[in-house]
Amino acid sequence: MDSFSQPVSQAADAKPLSFPPDFRWGASTAAYQIEGAVTADGRGPCVWDSFTAEGRIMDGSSAAVACDHYHRYPEDIALMKAAGFDSYRFSIAWPRILSTGTGAVETRGLDFYDRLVDSLLEAGITPMACLYHWDLPQPLEDAGGWQGREIVGPFADYARIVTARLADRVKSWMMLNEPNVVAIFGYGVGEHAPGHRLGEQGILRALHHQNLAQGAALRAIAAERSGLTLGTVLNLQPSVPDSDRPEDVAAAARWDAVWNRVTLDGLMRGQIPALLADRMAEFVLPGDEEAIRYPIDLLGINYYSRMTMKHEEGRPFDVGWGEAKCRRWTGMAWPVQPEGLYDLLSELRTDYGNPAVFIAENGCAYDDVVTPDGQIHDAERVLYYREHLESVAQALADGCNVKGYLCWSLLDNFEWAFGLSKRFGIVRVDYDTLERTPKDSYRFLAEVVRTGRL
Repeated sequence: MDSFSQPVSQAADAKPLSFPPDFRWGASTAAYQIEGAVTADGRGPCVWDSFTAEGRIMDGSSAAVACDHYHRYPEDIALMKAAGFDSYRFSIAWPRILSTGTGAVETRGLDFYDRLVDSLLEAGITPMACLYHWDLPQPLEDAGGWQGREIVGPFADYARIVTARLADRVKSWMMLNEPNVVAIFGYGVGEHAPGHRLGEQGILRALHHQNLAQGAALRAIAAERSGLTLGTVLNLQPSVPDSDRPEDVAAAARWDAVWNRVTLDGLMRGQIPALLADRMAEFVLPGDEEAIRYPIDLLGINYYSRMTMKHEEGRPFDVGWGEAKCRRWTGMAWPVQPEGLYDLLSELRTDYGNPAVFIAENGCAYDDVVTPDGQIHDAERVLYYREHLESVAQALADGCNVKGYLCWSLLDNFEWAFGLSKRFGIVRVDYDTLERTPKDSYRFLAEVVRTGRL
């Protein structure tokens, strides 16, 4: 497929694109973005609480309340059930379970996830738990965070504690969410919590130590209980050059190594990318490559767009943003490139042995307008979902091993450094009243789930 080909389209006489009967449908969320209740029931502070307190959130908001999912989760589960969703990926807040990241277990935090899981199962929705979606307990960050291997043991212990409590009912476990984003934006350039600007080596250290912690957690959970579906969630985005100039081609390859291959090749192949091996040699110890490799059962993929890169000295790895080849952009100014999702799934089929994968995040923010009738007719988001689902359906038809699709996100929420100003949800949240209102995109996805086709 050409690097900048158009979205999958159907001929006039073609059969509608469809999905198999056992295809899983649902939504994803993150604890810090929706739960609120940041001081309730013994929860300790995390790096995002500190980042917010430093005045680093663009709109001045906080996640202190967010969607108040901590108290309103039954309403949110009812919304998923009404849409016909059968799967829900949520994250567990590490500081709710261990307020300082280690030490005494906070049973009230585990009790909350007990209630959430039981309610999901009662609604016929499969819980998929993610152990780490960016809310690192602040005391662990104070001790070095993802910059040192001392964090590996605490993460494995946390994984074991949560599994011991919930794995009798939660069968699908994801370790990390988007370790590349944590490393680059949290430790490299300082745009996310914990807000460090440690450059290239800070990025690579954070990537490697997340890989090590992931491997240790996978082994800890497998030792705790058998018969589980174990995996992780990676943000994978094809890196393409801005031009055919050799320096841009080389820049795109470097960025591909950093953004995609450190995590993917580490997990799947036990390999450090050759382009980065010399830079990582000082902290990759003997045995590390075997420790980060693990035969997972299910790989979660977060996809939003391709990444068009060019050579730009002075930026990390001498790589800067090029000009995306697309016709539309989202409200985050991200390019809309659904064909890149097809390319990504095809590469996993041909180059990585066609592992079982699910789309763990795919979605878009737009500046939604509430009409006089109280509705949100989000046509741009509907089109976004339609085009990306076309790519998934075509990948399925071409033999890719895709097991399910989870939209990002169920609810409008606290969008990290953007605060409450960016809306990704298929359900609108009024942050004054906390009222939930399904959007047209919610109804569109519900219809696809009901019929199994586009």
